[in-house]
Amino acid sequence: MRQSGQRPAGANSRPLVLRRSGGPLLLVVCVLFAAAAAVEAVPALAAEGGSRGASQALFIAQLALLLLVGRLMGELAQRIGQPSVMGQLIGGLLLGPSFFGLLWPSAQHAIFPADPVQKSMLDAVSELGVLMLLLLTGMETDLQMVRRVGRAAIAAALAGVAIPFACGFTLGEFLPAEFLPKPDARLVTSIFLGTALSISSVKIVAMVIREMNFMRRDLGQIIIASAILEDTIGWVIIAVAFGLAAAGTIDVWSVSRAIVGTGLFMIASFTVGRRIVFRLIRWANDNFRSDFPVITTILIIMAAMALTTQLIGVNTVLGAFVAGILIGESPILTRHIDEELRGLIVALFMPVFFGLSGLNADLTILRSPDLALLAVGLIAIASIGKFLGAFIGGTVGGLSRAESLALGCGMNARGSTEVIVATLGLSTGLLSQNLFTLIVTMAIVTTTAMPSMLRWSLKRLPLRKKERLRLEREELDARGFVTNLERLLVAADDSANGKFATQLAGIIAGSSGKPTTILDLTARTKKASADKAEEPAKTTRRPSAPAKSDRQHSEQAVKRAAAATTSLEPDPGEEKPENVDVITRQHAAGPEAVANEASKGYDLLVVGIANTRDPKGSFSKDLSLITRGFEGPLAVVDTRASSREAAPPRHGRILIPVNGTEVSRRAVEVGLLLARASDAHVTALYVTRTSPSPAVSQPRRLVMRRNELGVLKDIAALAERYDVPLRNTTRADMAPDQAILREAGHGYDLVVLGVSRRPGDMLFFGNTGAAVLERSPTSILFVAS
Repeated sequence: MRQSGQRPAGANSRPLVLRRSGGPLLLVVCVLFAAAAAVEAVPALAAEGGSRGASQALFIAQLALLLLVGRLMGELAQRIGQPSVMGQLIGGLLLGPSFFGLLWPSAQHAIFPADPVQKSMLDAVSELGVLMLLLLTGMETDLQMVRRVGRAAIAAALAGVAIPFACGFTLGEFLPAEFLPKPDARLVTSIFLGTALSISSVKIVAMVIREMNFMRRDLGQIIIASAILEDTIGWVIIAVAFGLAAAGTIDVWSVSRAIVGTGLFMIASFTVGRRIVFRLIRWANDNFRSDFPVITTILIIMAAMALTTQLIGVNTVLGAFVAGILIGESPILTRHIDEELRGLIVALFMPVFFGLSGLNADLTILRSPDLALLAVGLIAIASIGKFLGAFIGGTVGGLSRAESLALGCGMNARGSTEVIVATLGLSTGLLSQNLFTLIVTMAIVTTTAMPSMLRWSLKRLPLRKKERLRLEREELDARGFVTNLERLLVAADDSANGKFATQLAGIIAGSSGKPTTILDLTARTKKASADKAEEPAKTTRRPSAPAKSDRQHSEQAVKRAAAATTSLEPDPGEEKPENVDVITRQHAAGPEAVANEASKGYDLLVVGIANTRDPKGSFSKDLSLITRGFEGPLAVVDTRASSREAAPPRHGRILIPVNGTEVSRRAVEVGLLLARASDAHVTALYVTRTSPSPAVSQPRRLVMRRNELGVLKDIAALAERYDVPLRNTTRADMAPDQAILREAGHGYDLVVLGVSRRPGDMLFFGNTGAAVLERSPTSILFVAS
């Protein structure tokens, strides 16, 4: 789970600049009015509460003002093509001594007093905000992208960190002592300064790349991957620096302890830790009935890993960042949960943290010629060092000059990451107030300049043929059904239908490592059969537990099918999926057990039970009860084979009726995936209700023909994507059910039919689906919306 809440690729994600010239002025007036209202309201609110009431009222007023100003300035920043975090940071500058303190000093001091007790309340929110922001940064860190783009991203990241880090470190070593908070800890301050100059902001780089529709372009992925790798390297360096600062002395032991502790933590996190995090999130999602258990689990994981890094002598920031990476890789992290957590961080913690960062900066120090000159030098060193490092790294990594130029322009955004680093340095006493202000100034200047430079350089890059073909494949995947499934639920027994259902689920799960849960209904089926046989005796017996072989059969079937699917050769640059995580639960209870499990966030329910149909040829009551509690897509199996031939033959024939609807396209995807795994031959049957009558005009005939060709072209593209040979045939002289049944009688082993669910107590897929279910001599797989 990496991308969420993004605008469509073709959408204009850059709103128009405020058309009315009074727009920015109105925002400033709102800021001043809110500040004045807070000054007047705080004494009144606190009058009856004493000093504690005054403190609480002031804290609420501070929080509300930071949220208001952060929202308004973030909105303004986005409207002029800048990232919203820059607007929030500038909003903090407006509220601080740099602006509000000059215009109205008494009001500024009244709202943001220097009282340590009062400041500690906002600082606590800010400290938690740092951890939450690093959690979000980790969740957005896609290490698989780094592996995909490989050499170019690694070379660009290493050179892009090394050169500006060396420049910043050298600057720190030669700074006059009066600029350092602790002259005896110059080394640690130099490390912080070098890190602040060397790391790019992934969030801001990604915003511009996404706006330019370059997110899936080769260079766009290299830029993002380089920024991700830089972020990871930077936080490891910061962790080591904190370890050195905590040790109090700089010697071989303290350096070794910080480096070894960080290395062991990283190794443990990405081996054992990854499995533990995944299982904890899954356990919370599947066992708690209260609201938002996964979000609570995520926050506890973040806190535990942050405390772990603190205990080993490394700062909590590394633990929160690595926790975010592991949580972001969890397949249980659905888009819904991801958006809820992201909304909390973006709406509350982000404006408060960046607002406080701006509030702590005092730009009035730039009235000093020495500090102003140092600020200019810092910006120049940061920009030139980062550009040269990224340009050289891109050239070494095999990029052209134009691509390396764009890479150098794109990596020069500091933004949020540098502000976090500077805030941590200020809070721990490793950076002075003046150095903090200079780093914030550098971050604002470089980030503001970066979008226009990157847009200019990206427009100069042509689209290569190989890249165009990859983008077309990815566009198909983005529209796809199977490729966007995240988690599967299988309800099956040990019948032929159940075996086919588990095999199908394994094939779908194995296509991209989708976690799968199996509800083994074997015990329930046996109980129902036993109850029916003993009905005259009217005895009640507790059903025996399924045998161990029965309990493990479905799980092993899914894993075997998934392993066979993942062994297929992936496309160039495509990551080979990891082993599928499968768990099995036995249920002798009724269909309500399936409904209860289905409410835990599954994207597809695959059903295979012995009694699929009733004596009249319709779906059985058992099947209707099982599927009633699941509102998502269904895959229902109805085989016409014995238990030994649960699936179509290895070189069988699959028929997929198509008509241009979304449900038929989903059926095509599932059918092609099944054919790819079983080496089956596929025929797409285009079905129209009637052939054009002589009364139909020639233009209307041409439109109908174009629609037919468009559908068949889309299906052919899907077949090419799945690397499955496809034959097309058309029937337009009969009803759809008749056309399907007639074609199915020509030696096919399976019909994959896309259908839509109809409302009602009994499962019903429409008249065409009902006719095929009742009269087909061939096994059927219904793929329902």
